[in-house]
Parts: sequence; structure tokens; C-alpha cells
Amino acid sequence: MEDVKPVRSGWFNAFRPWSLHGAVVPVAIGGMVAYSDGALCWWIFAMVLACGCLLQSAANLLNTYGDFVRGIDTVENETRSPELVTGALRPRDVFLAGMLCLAATAAMGVVFMAYAGWEMILFGIAGIGGAAMYTVGVSYKYRGMGLIGVFALMGVVMPLGTYYVMAGSLSQEVLLLSLPNAFLITAVLSGNETRDYREDRASGVRTLSSRLTYEGSMRLYLALNALAYPALAALALAEGPWTICLALLALIDMRAVAVNSRLAPSSPGASRMLVPLCFRHNWHFGALLAIGYLLGAHFSAGAII
Repeated sequence: MEDVKPVRSGWFNAFRPWSLHGAVVPVAIGGMVAYSDGALCWWIFAMVLACGCLLQSAANLLNTYGDFVRGIDTVENETRSPELVTGALRPRDVFLAGMLCLAATAAMGVVFMAYAGWEMILFGIAGIGGAAMYTVGVSYKYRGMGLIGVFALMGVVMPLGTYYVMAGSLSQEVLLLSLPNAFLITAVLSGNETRDYREDRASGVRTLSSRLTYEGSMRLYLALNALAYPALAALALAEGPWTICLALLALIDMRAVAVNSRLAPSSPGASRMLVPLCFRHNWHFGALLAIGYLLGAHFSAGAII
């Protein structure tokens, strides 16, 4: 596979806007069920989407900061996050930008509490705490809890919180619909940890993947990508609507992920593609899932009429 060029240092790369699938897809899942249930409020949905993107951006910025101050990002591996290593940005500025993203999220959280009740503070604590403490403070990434945190917070809590702020209740349907996508969001981080496996081991970083063998880390990465499909099939059979099977078209991306994974151990270019291919997989799967669900809701409403 063709090698990947080093990224350009700067704020654009520090924010990593291409990673926003981690927020957009979970919020869309909660929003589409709220729409189907007649509970969607467009301006609240837009605010939740903005908060999700701010949380993802904060996590990206603080991850760059945390890895730098711990000495994990160095001149030798600067193609990963070159902003602080090369001096393009100052550590203090990156840290403050991440905290400002969290502060903006907290400010909008006050609106959510006024709209839906004080219970929204629980979702806010989970979201802000998860983004802030990934590599700062508790630093659960370095304790082998990164994959678990992403699955729970971004994969499940975010869509549940999106639905709750508009409908005022939790939803079993949102919970079940969130699970296939939760595997794919977690797969992205697994790809990140697998790509950085050797550097993390050399630096003493104890991610979940670095606690395994490299082969074990790669198997986990592939399993997380693949598990979205049996979860989707089971959901379509048990709960429906059957139109969510439209997301099976993303198996084309799954094939690309699998082919690339076989090259990654010996090809630096293929290793760096572990994450971008997961980004694309998650975007396509999430979009097709949302379209399929809304089509099913439309057909169901037409049948009732």
C-alpha cells in the first residue's frame, strides 16, 4: 500500500475534524429515534451535536497535550502529532483550547438542564469527565481503560443522552441501536493503539492493546470492526426495522480494513492506514444505519396511515 505523508503541524491537525464521526454518528442515532417518536427538537438537537463535536475536539487536544507532557510524542515519531514536538503550537495553548471546548459544552449543558431537567447533569459529568480525563488527570488511557471508556461513553451514553434531552426519558431502542456503532467507534481507537503499539510499549504506555501481543492487538481490532455486523443482524431480526440492514453495505469497507490489516505488520504505510480506514468504515456504517432506520420509520408510518 502506498505510504502516507506526514501531516502538517497546526491547529487543524490538532483538532482532527475528520474524527468527528465519533460524535456525529452517536448523536444522529439518538436524534433519529427521537424524530421517529415525535420528540425531536431541532434547535436542541443542533446544540447536542455541537456539544458532541466540542467533546471530541477537547479529547483530541488534551490527548495531544497529555501524550506530549508524558514524553510519549517525540521527535522520532512526530508524524503522529507534530504540533507540540516541533514547536508549531505551545503546550499551554493546546491545553487551554481543550479546556475552552469543555467550558463551552458545560455552558450549553445549563440550557439542557433547563429544558429537560437536572438529570442532564449526569450525562454532562460523564461526557466532560470522559473527554477531560482520557490523558489528563486520571488518564484512563494509560490504565488500559481507553477502549472501554470509548465504548461506554461515546458508543452508548452519547446517543442515550441525545434522546433523553429531547424526550425526557431513556430508550431501550436507542440503547440497542447504539451497540453496533459502539463497536466501530471503539475499533477506531483500537486501530490507533495498534498503530502505536511499538512506540507505546517502548514508552511504557499501558493501553489495553499494548498489554497484548501485537497479534492479539490486531485480532482485537478486527473483531471490533466485525462485531458491528452480527449485532446489526440480531437487532434487525429481534427489533427491526429490517431496513437498518442497509448498513450491511459497509461490508465493503470492512473488507478494506481486513485486507489492510494483513499488510500492517510489515508495511508502515498500511499500519498508518489502520485508523483512516476505520474512520471511513464508521462514517459509512453510521450514515447507512441512520438512513435505513428513517426509511423503516417512514414505511411504518405509511402502513399505519
